[in-house]
Amino acid sequence: MILKSKRNAFSLLTALFVIVLMATVAMLVMNMTGKMVKETTTQYQREQAALLAKSYTEYAIMAVTANDRTTNCLSDIDGTVGSNPANGNGYRIRARIAYIGHNAEVGTCSTVFSNSVNEANSPLNIIVDVYVEYKEADNTSAPWVTYHKRTLQKI
Repeated sequence: MILKSKRNAFSLLTALFVIVLMATVAMLVMNMTGKMVKETTTQYQREQAALLAKSYTEYAIMAVTANDRTTNCLSDIDGTVGSNPANGNGYRIRARIAYIGHNAEVGTCSTVFSNSVNEANSPLNIIVDVYVEYKEADNTSAPWVTYHKRTLQKI
């Protein structure tokens, strides 16, 4: 009779140990899953910012080529993508354009990087700085995350 009660106690202790072990493994799996989801979201936002920066760079180059620089130079292109970037639901984009060229080409522009080019036939160059800013969706009180892309382009 005593042997049977010891066997039941051992089975109970083994069952408790297995339950505690499985609960620990389940907590570890849940913790790792949460970290992977956060990292995936962060990586998605970073890649989206890089694609938006590339897109706005190409848009700025097209806008400069279509714009008449003798009357009005294009210096800024601003935009938002998404419903509310301040709450982590989108992106805020700023493109700044600076001109490098002969004084006859860029004389009226306010954002001239350099007009000391001596050769009158040299092509116009622009520097496009694109800043894509976004906030993390789960921590909107954190500061803006900024992705910056600088491009030098002959026009």
